[in-house]
Amino acid sequence: MMSAWFEGTIEVDCDIEQVNAALENLGDLYVAIVSRMPGLHTVELVEQGDDFVTIRTNEGLMKRSSISKRTESDRMVVEFDERYDAGSKVTATSHFSEEFAKGDNGVTYRLVMTDVEAPGFLGFFYQKFGSSKTGNAFLEAYRGHFEKKSV
Repeated sequence: MMSAWFEGTIEVDCDIEQVNAALENLGDLYVAIVSRMPGLHTVELVEQGDDFVTIRTNEGLMKRSSISKRTESDRMVVEFDERYDAGSKVTATSHFSEEFAKGDNGVTYRLVMTDVEAPGFLGFFYQKFGSSKTGNAFLEAYRGHFEKKSV
């Protein structure tokens, strides 16, 4: 495994049971999360299986595969590989490790992205300069999703 391309943590004002329930349907969860990412205004579930999810966005096709979940009473860890074909612009692959841990005032969400590869000219810039923007956008997307208030 390569060193972390992005590693970050954020506090989320929700309970661990809410996260555990959301992890029961990864297709719905990932569509909700990805739809909160900057620049993505069309996000739809294409296909879902026991260990994979395929999502189409206005930029291209996102395939999350080899999904594994480890659940404990106060902690959940989800890992998967992602391949994102953003049209003819760039194809990025990466490995995600997500940890949701019960805290004193909610849930601590930790994201580690490794093994990031993106060939070509645009891919070089993504790999070199995109880690903070991409990683922080995922952290905020999870917080926004889990802290949304029901109307």
